[in-house]
Amino acid sequence: MQVKKLADLNVAGKRVFIRADLNVPQDEAGNIVEDTRVRASLPSIKYCLDNGAAVMVTSHLGRPTEGECRAEDTLAPIAVRLGELLHKPVRLIRDWVEGGFEVKPGEVVLLENCRCNKGEKKDNDELAKKMAALCDIYVNDAFGTAHRAEATTHGIARFAPVACAGMLMGAEIDALTKATENPARPLVAIVGGAKVSSKLTILKTLAQKVDQLIVGGGIANTFLLASGHRIGDSLAEPELVKEAQAVMDIMKARDADVPLPVDVVVADEVSALARANRIPVEEVGPHDRILDVGPKTSAKLADIIAHAGTIVWNGPVGVFEHNQFAGGTKMMASAIAHSDAFCIAGGGDTLAAIAKFHIAQDVGYISTGGGAFLEFLEGKTLPAIAALEARFND
Repeated sequence: MQVKKLADLNVAGKRVFIRADLNVPQDEAGNIVEDTRVRASLPSIKYCLDNGAAVMVTSHLGRPTEGECRAEDTLAPIAVRLGELLHKPVRLIRDWVEGGFEVKPGEVVLLENCRCNKGEKKDNDELAKKMAALCDIYVNDAFGTAHRAEATTHGIARFAPVACAGMLMGAEIDALTKATENPARPLVAIVGGAKVSSKLTILKTLAQKVDQLIVGGGIANTFLLASGHRIGDSLAEPELVKEAQAVMDIMKARDADVPLPVDVVVADEVSALARANRIPVEEVGPHDRILDVGPKTSAKLADIIAHAGTIVWNGPVGVFEHNQFAGGTKMMASAIAHSDAFCIAGGGDTLAAIAKFHIAQDVGYISTGGGAFLEFLEGKTLPAIAALEARFND
């Protein structure tokens, strides 16, 4: 996968347009609750500033109505936080598509919420050309939106004089490529979550590549059904039992494995006060809900992880938000932290588990993308990356 990288370009005196992902959570008063995405955008911005570029940054925030920019849609709080982190003022520019504003070398401005512009979501060529005219170099640093063809993620890359990947985007591409193209073996994939249906494509794709496929959560329950086990009142998708069996058949044909739970943690409800019971998987009762894997299964999964060469992690194996159902995910997280394998992790619940168990420093690469992360693993073409690839030889 060949794309131009920002770090390889001379940006001195150039007008640089950075599409970042600054879509941070806010409280009702508009205060930023968590600023990881803002911090993740800093390396590209600092590189450009330090090398004498005039820097323009934009991002989406929330789901505004195109053509309108309500108070809750504004990037004003982001501009303040960005200024604090950069130790310099960051002006917010409204109505910026037609230009008419000045940015000096060594200065950075924030361009108001790009999804407020008409034509952004539909990747309108006219809008993309106007934005491209604002810059000498376009930088895509928003991997989280790479699976969407929009004017600031795809269209502008076609028309800007130069189009490249930012520090964050470049690192994402490198890490995902490392995990999917000629990875160190054994290659172990961990796919957790509520529904097989939402991850069916990735399960089938991974089944053709990985040495072991660990499934967790509601997905594992559907696989248990496919293996003839009773699961009581557990979350599952009985209508997808054949699909789960097909995934196991693909793995078996390759002498690979889907290690299913041998013991589980059950309760009669999902709550912080629910009593957890550890039982063999054969003893699940008609009203039990499987909410985590048991200690024997946890030890088995930890052993698989300990011997892995590469780990791709998306999703927990239990309802880890409640401590009595967090044991399986905690032990798995600990095994990953102590493994010598290269691990790439992505997805909201996965990031929450990494934060809860304090292993961020021990994970090889933490992806900022949810949907983009999964679509890359599925082997799908991500429009934003494809646009950068098309400009590599320009």
